[in-house]
Amino acid sequence: MSDKRQRVRVQGSWAKPQPKQPRPSAAVPNNQQPKSANPAPASWGCGSQKTPNTFEFHQPTKPIRDVPPEKVIEHAGDYEISHAPSGVSRLRLLPGFLSLEEADWMFSKLLAELPWSQKTNIRQGDAYEEPRLTCWYGELPYTYARSTMAANNQWHPLLLTIRETVEQVSRCSFNSLLCNLYRDGHDSIGWHSDDEATLGDKPTIASLSLGDTRVFSLRKQPPPEENGDYTYVERIRVPLSHGTLLLMEGATQDDWQHQVAKEYHDRGPRINLTFRNIYAEPEGHRPGTKLRFTAEQP
Repeated sequence: MSDKRQRVRVQGSWAKPQPKQPRPSAAVPNNQQPKSANPAPASWGCGSQKTPNTFEFHQPTKPIRDVPPEKVIEHAGDYEISHAPSGVSRLRLLPGFLSLEEADWMFSKLLAELPWSQKTNIRQGDAYEEPRLTCWYGELPYTYARSTMAANNQWHPLLLTIRETVEQVSRCSFNSLLCNLYRDGHDSIGWHSDDEATLGDKPTIASLSLGDTRVFSLRKQPPPEENGDYTYVERIRVPLSHGTLLLMEGATQDDWQHQVAKEYHDRGPRINLTFRNIYAEPEGHRPGTKLRFTAEQP
């Protein structure tokens, strides 16, 4: 019984009301109010803030620029793609330069009979294999990417016939030929210009395509103030189909770069024949490097 009475006393003590605190007789200044141990947090924990009544727009320090849309060239014709800084750059596109029957026969014969091999190049001191197969014809060796292809005067008879036909249409003569075999869509050639010193000033290059269609892309060299940034340069896309001839003329190699990029869907093999003129290396010049030519002053 004593335990029961003890429990009642304890419960009753909890239920007793707390004594009321006396109210202050006068208002206390704010700076004399006692500080609470747990002050109410300010909004977002950043203290009191004033919201600006208006939004101020600040003009960007650099003007907003649009990336130029890529142009597409796919119809036969002569195209002046730029007029500066080195002069007029021209493309001449001739789809159907060869009939379908001629192109089919030439493709099969060259694929089977040319001495295709994979060239090893040097980039930043490291060796790498080109992602395509090549062979070279010409009285002189040809050096690019710090690797040399030996002179080869043993032209395949069909290549001599093709060269003669290309010379008649282009009204140019050519003494050499670089053959490229793109085995599938993963074979490619990166951005570059054919501006080695041995190719001379403003060379004309004739490019004949056989096999599956691949996209030939060009981009304009950026002006010096862009510090090598190609973001805002002009770009051109040229689908090169079976039997198409493309001529690059004028300042194209000075003011533009070109490539055949990898494609990640099914592509069959493609042969590209690039006819050009090649000259002896200038005296004291390292093979395969660039040399800017200037016009002779009168």
